[in-house]
Amino acid sequence: QVQLVESGGGLVQAGGSLRLSCAASGSIKSIVTMGWYRQAPGKQRELVASITSGGSPKYADAVKGRFTISRDNAKNTVYLQMNSLKPEDTAVYYCNAAAVIYYSGSYSSGSWGQGTQVTVSS
Repeated sequence: QVQLVESGGGLVQAGGSLRLSCAASGSIKSIVTMGWYRQAPGKQRELVASITSGGSPKYADAVKGRFTISRDNAKNTVYLQMNSLKPEDTAVYYCNAAAVIYYSGSYSSGSWGQGTQVTVSS
């Protein structure tokens, strides 16, 4: 099974930047879509951004123009560059790998990382 390890979270002042990374490990042949979700206290987990293996991104309206998602297929790694951060961006950010195809020919969906905390102070 795939393992997802996130890094790059932390505390930053409003207007600052952070870059999150998520590396997938395992006997992975390809990952169709990788993405970032976030969950603030008392709220449901929500999609922040996702990107297909072909490089097509999708963003939540709340982060368009401020966040950029990218991926390195050779490294099975996805990144989230977060600029102009706002206090409302404060949340635990989770990496997601949808439709992972393994060299064995097996398949898995809906894999999650452990999460990384992002805190934006005003």
